[in-house]
Amino acid sequence: MRIRDIHGRYRPVFSFEFFPPKTDAGAANLMTTVGELKAALNPDFVSVTYGAGGSTRARTLECVTRIQNELGITAMAHLTCVGHTRDELREIARGLVESGVTNVLALRGDPPKGEDHFEAVAGGLAHATELIELLRADFGDLGVGAACYPETHPESGDAEQDLRWTLRKQELGADFLTTQLFFDNRDYFAFVERARRAGVTVPIVPGIMPITNVAQIERFTSMCGARIPEDLRERLKAVEDDPGAVMATGIEHALKQCRELLDKGAPGLHFYTLNKSHATRTILAAVMR
Repeated sequence: MRIRDIHGRYRPVFSFEFFPPKTDAGAANLMTTVGELKAALNPDFVSVTYGAGGSTRARTLECVTRIQNELGITAMAHLTCVGHTRDELREIARGLVESGVTNVLALRGDPPKGEDHFEAVAGGLAHATELIELLRADFGDLGVGAACYPETHPESGDAEQDLRWTLRKQELGADFLTTQLFFDNRDYFAFVERARRAGVTVPIVPGIMPITNVAQIERFTSMCGARIPEDLRERLKAVEDDPGAVMATGIEHALKQCRELLDKGAPGLHFYTLNKSHATRTILAAVMR
């Protein structure tokens, strides 16, 4: 099923994101985790990120295909422009479609490790908009999602420039948008309001990352430009040496976020799990009661 059709049912859409494991044992564990999630919570779809290395990329394609075909869960493969030519991207998309995967999240991708800025390879693509355009031209009925940034993409000149790129993703064929992680719902609602005024009509799904590790979330937010509200930062700092207390604090904050987002009309929730399902399972189980 295409994710745009799931959103067409006019009810909250719940999904989980995982990254591809590096080993066969890790892949087996991921399948077990996703299977347990299906049994407990029956998410609408699962997505698998796209790694920077060749072996990890192969794992993405393997995992998303197995989730779709063996577990019977709608699966979405992330696809980035990093290190690929146009022809290689077409070949990857063709392989996904032939394997029964009909949803792709089209991303530019981060610069390779050790590089400060993104640079397209010869014959490759420089922007997510170009990847969306390619997928639509060559695989017209493919379900295509894209990313958006409530607090503005770190490389954008300003919020208005960032919003123009967001609108362009819709114009070129993105069916829905998933936000970068954020911790203050006011940023999400303000972004949605600005996007609607600019002409964005597709679903804008909030991306939620429950905090389970203080150093880890500080690293993530410094990379993507997200902000940790000062009151939340202080609460986390007070318990940062107690992993259980950190997780409890992160779950409490994310649960409040999720309830408010749904109460105020968000079209669903997309959880960045970091391959750890306990926090997200706890939150979604409480939200779905």
